Parts: sequence; structure tokens; C-alpha cells
Amino acid sequence: MCERPLEQVSRIPVCASCLKEPKPLVAEYFCVSCRTPFQNRFPLDEEGRCGLCRNGLRGFDAAYSFGAYEGTLRELIHLLKYGRIRTLAKPLGEHLASAIPGDQRFDLIVPVPLHWRRRFERGFNQAALLAASIARRYAMPVVAVVRRRRATASQAGLSNPKRRANVAGAFVVPRRGKVEGRRILLVDDVLTTGATASACAAALKRAGARYVAVLTLARADRRLSITPFQAAGPALAEVF
Repeated sequence: MCERPLEQVSRIPVCASCLKEPKPLVAEYFCVSCRTPFQNRFPLDEEGRCGLCRNGLRGFDAAYSFGAYEGTLRELIHLLKYGRIRTLAKPLGEHLASAIPGDQRFDLIVPVPLHWRRRFERGFNQAALLAASIARRYAMPVVAVVRRRRATASQAGLSNPKRRANVAGAFVVPRRGKVEGRRILLVDDVLTTGATASACAAALKRAGARYVAVLTLARADRRLSITPFQAAGPALAEVF
């Protein structure tokens, strides 16, 4: 975040330049399904899928993200979530909307839910605020049909398998009729390994959803922690 004097931009104490600073995530190699960026093509099969997607370990059909979870974008997300600056949802929602492919159509938007205790502590669900911003732009209904039926430990510091185990069975869709046969856009703020989004999408699929795409404002770009030596060989395939 810059150190220039702050301006009141739509009642947000963040300068206009910082709001415009985040840029879309770019990479030469992406998984065609989950859009994970890679240093080279070795982790991808002939169809362009990463190891998790080709082994059926993703609960969703596709994933879209605006930018990398770093720098100014990360700070803006933290201001929204932890600084409780709810009005940031509108400008961040504009970035989020730009990540939706123009040829995709959805029936409804579903925010990834927080456990009720976490929501009570924070006072709101940032995914729901972002979902509402998208809904206003595309005139799609937001339906909070997914529930967290148990609290889960923090995902920070856990490996991929442990993250999946941590959220396994954590989500349920009580109102099946709301999603049966529908194309769902599942919205959250950040995609790290995709374990939470996968578990949430799997619950929607069990309830009869026809197609579930995940949309996040940012995703962890794990290329940033890969050294040139690591990126040179096919062993990178299982890192993601």
C-alpha cells in the first residue's frame, strides 16, 4: 500500500491509485480447469490439466481469479476482512467481475459461508459482500444455500491432503431444490490450495447442482516460492 496521503474514495480511506493498482494474474501456463499458474508445462497432461484435476481431487468444474494474493491486492483484501472496511467490497467487486469469462452464464451466485461463530466475531461474511457486488452488476440472485455444519481449524500451514481432510464434510446444502440442475458461481475472496472451495462445491454437486465454477478475487501464486532449480523438472507436478 502506498504512503501517499489518503483520500476519501467512495468513503474508503484508501487512495484511488491503490484501488486501481492490482493487475490481473498472468502466466504462460495454466491448468485448463482450475487455472492454477505454472512455471512450465510439465505438471500438465496432454489436455492441459494439473495433477489434482486429472485425479478428480477438485470438487468444482472451473475456477477463475482476478489476481495474485500479494502486494496491494492482498492488503486491500485484509482491509476488507480484518479492517472491516465493508465499502471496499464495491471496488474489489469490480476487479472480481472482470475475471468472469464473457462466454459463461450462471443461474445464481453462492457465497462460500463462514461458520456462525466466525461471522459473529467479524460481523459479516466478506464472500457475501463480494457476491452481492457481482449480483448487482449481472442481475443474478445471490442465494446463501451452503451451510458450515462444523467449525474447522485454520488452513494456514497445512499441506494439501491435510487441508482437504480438515474441510471434508464441513459443508451441507439443506435446500436442495434451490440448486438442482443449476449452474452455480461460487464466490470467495481468496483461493489458496482450493480445498475449501472444493469441499463447498462438492456439497453443491451432491445437492444436484449441474455445474459449479469458483470465482475468487485473488489466488495464491505458488510460483513465487519456487526456485529456478525446482521449476526445471517434472517433480513440480505434485507440489500443486
